[in-house]
Amino acid sequence: MKISHSWLTQYLNVSKTPDEISKILTSIGLEVESLEAKETVKGGLAGVVVGEVLTCEKHPDADKLSLTTVNVGAEQPLSIVCGAPNVAKGQKVLVATVGTKLYFNDQEIVIKKAKLRGQLSEGMICAEDELGLGDSHDGIMVLPADAPVGMPAADYLRIEKDYQYEIGLTPNRIDAASHYGVARDLAAFLTYHESPVKANLPDVSSFKVDNNTLPIPVEVLNPEACPRYCGITINGVKVAPSPEWLQKRLRSIGLNPINNVVDVTNFVLHEVGQPLHAFDADAIKGNKVIVRTMPEGTPFVTLDGVERKLSADDLMICNESEPMCIAGVFGGLHSGVTEKTTKVFLESACFNPVYVRKTGRRHDLHTDASFRFERGTDPNITIWALKRAALLIKEVAGGTISSEIVDVNSSPVNHFEVDFNIHSALSLIGKQIPEVDIERILEGLEIRVLKKNGQQWLLGVPTYRVDVRREADVVEDILRIYGYNNVEIGAKVNGTLSYTKKPDSLQMQNIVSDYLSSNGFAEIMCNSLTKGGYYEGLATFPGVNSVKILNPLSNELNVLRQTLLFGGLESIQRNINFRNLNLKLYEFGNCYVFKPEVKSQKPLDKYSEHFSIGIWLTGENLKEHWMTKPEKQNFYHLKGYVHSILSRFGFSIDRIDVSEAPCDIYAYGLTYKAQGKHLVTYGMVSPEILRQFDIKTDVFFAEIMWLPLMDMIAESKIQYQELPKFPEVRRDLALLIDSSVKYEQIRKLAFETERKLLKSVNLFDVYQGKNIPEGKKSYAISYILQDESKTLTDEQIDKTMKRLIDVYVRELGAQIR
Repeated sequence: MKISHSWLTQYLNVSKTPDEISKILTSIGLEVESLEAKETVKGGLAGVVVGEVLTCEKHPDADKLSLTTVNVGAEQPLSIVCGAPNVAKGQKVLVATVGTKLYFNDQEIVIKKAKLRGQLSEGMICAEDELGLGDSHDGIMVLPADAPVGMPAADYLRIEKDYQYEIGLTPNRIDAASHYGVARDLAAFLTYHESPVKANLPDVSSFKVDNNTLPIPVEVLNPEACPRYCGITINGVKVAPSPEWLQKRLRSIGLNPINNVVDVTNFVLHEVGQPLHAFDADAIKGNKVIVRTMPEGTPFVTLDGVERKLSADDLMICNESEPMCIAGVFGGLHSGVTEKTTKVFLESACFNPVYVRKTGRRHDLHTDASFRFERGTDPNITIWALKRAALLIKEVAGGTISSEIVDVNSSPVNHFEVDFNIHSALSLIGKQIPEVDIERILEGLEIRVLKKNGQQWLLGVPTYRVDVRREADVVEDILRIYGYNNVEIGAKVNGTLSYTKKPDSLQMQNIVSDYLSSNGFAEIMCNSLTKGGYYEGLATFPGVNSVKILNPLSNELNVLRQTLLFGGLESIQRNINFRNLNLKLYEFGNCYVFKPEVKSQKPLDKYSEHFSIGIWLTGENLKEHWMTKPEKQNFYHLKGYVHSILSRFGFSIDRIDVSEAPCDIYAYGLTYKAQGKHLVTYGMVSPEILRQFDIKTDVFFAEIMWLPLMDMIAESKIQYQELPKFPEVRRDLALLIDSSVKYEQIRKLAFETERKLLKSVNLFDVYQGKNIPEGKKSYAISYILQDESKTLTDEQIDKTMKRLIDVYVRELGAQIR
């Protein structure tokens, strides 16, 4: 969502710089993703000044050129060769001095000192199209005689410099989807942290009905889909281009002006967040507006010229014989305002978000209006918006207001009441905030305290805050204005991991989070809604197992995730695009699976969810340094983190069943199971998957199943024993084996063969090449043996190693080197 700084300050008297406002908005939940300087004229006419032509003579060697001297307020006048036919002595003109950058026909032109046909030229006297001030190229711009010589053109022409905020609006904050909405939130912050200030709506008290010569009645046949519908007519309008101020406002947020009537509806939409629609009143057959649904399959041509087949659930704005507009989504081709329109019926309504969302998805139509209606608009601003738009249309297009306001309101909406407990609110926040501060914050947010009974309050939430319906929502609002950074993180001491019969899952999460964060990881939180296309063609996570959203916000968010993998890859892609290349990320989150093969009378039996930990590594593990060489992240770094987490939970890695990771997700990797339960899969992500995200570097990913860990912890018993009194013994073997044999097979066979004395196995060297037969490889493996009751004898050691050698020869075809 784009917000103009100069437009924003029309509703709030604030002296903050755009940078300061940007930081404030981000801190209160309206994240400013970018802040960009905008100029009404590209380049801001820097280097262009007002000049006076002192002399003007014909060029001796060119009939169409003139030699001029121009006073620009410097010590010496400039010699300028000019090709304009209207240049003359005594004129006040605009001069681009040497070094000025002009933008003409989308090309950058730098003014340089040069010779034209042998004569020196130290600048350029400009036409309006050369400056970006218009389209005329008939001659140079001639200014009034009182134009001050030497004044910068930007000052003389009052070229405005604006700033554009790009706000990443979250779906729950539709109340801030307008300039006034942002100003209102900014005022709440400033009221609490600095001094009381209030965002003000423009005055519409001058609104009055001029006559009643064009009444158009309204009938709402589906009040559930349209709880409020308001309308008014304006007669005698003249449709034409909008005045410059209105065009500038729209262009400041990236909108192209259309005509004065349509521009007003767009202006009010982005001013207060209330969508409006203007109909050509002559196109309303039967002189009546009916809000209803149409029979299934009814053809309707929308404003883009496409014929669409309507659903019986699509809410339509109709006349007595045919539909004219898809309510809250898109206008019709034959009912909109054109240059021939003289009579306008202006609509301001509140539509049910579910109807609008379903219709928009059904026809793949997404507009600024549907964006707001889908998330919920304020039913109590419809009349104000109608008056505001009617007054503006009279101002920019003429005409008279020719009917009373029609207001079909099926169920008037008052403030929403929320029970609020001070004690529980502060426990959620984690800090004691004085009640007087809480009340000041609520006042700034326009949330009224209706009743107090000790710590139990009854609050009245304004109708534009459609997202605030619970105590937790109010707490969130208080906290974002108070400041998340003002809630200190308390000091705590983490002891050893202790298991109980029912382990505290949140405590376990904190332990893992502390471990990963202390090792340089950053926690991420990705959307559980994701793109269904990620799962197409996968065997590990088949698309048929995706939980589909019936009315998705977009095709990019149309299923629930089956794995944490893709959300992390999206985060990695974004970071790499911003040149943040070395990443260590982790996330806790739920994943969801649909099981169509399940036969059950209960629909929910076909669905399941599981909680997981995702871990991602990419880029360099060690950066370039004078003492060390740069080192890229690799499989073994990830393996180390996985083993550390499992060990912290009390699992012996030597007692875990290991198999290869699925090849459609991983280029290579391992899967761990214990007691038949899937614990973790990790490895290097498949290049085919990385290509979908345009990631050209290796990414290593682990996904740990949380509930199996919790179940096994509940069954685990911590046992303490004395340290061994007798020494351990190391023996090494060099095995020549087939290339297809995995180390895991060797390790597993070792523990199956010797369960008592064998404590650990370690692969410390792998060799293939010279003096090794083709298809073979050499493994050097160490074995740690120990008897906790006595010192091992050579005979016991040799006997154990012989048993290991025999099983390797028999089971794996190994040769001892």
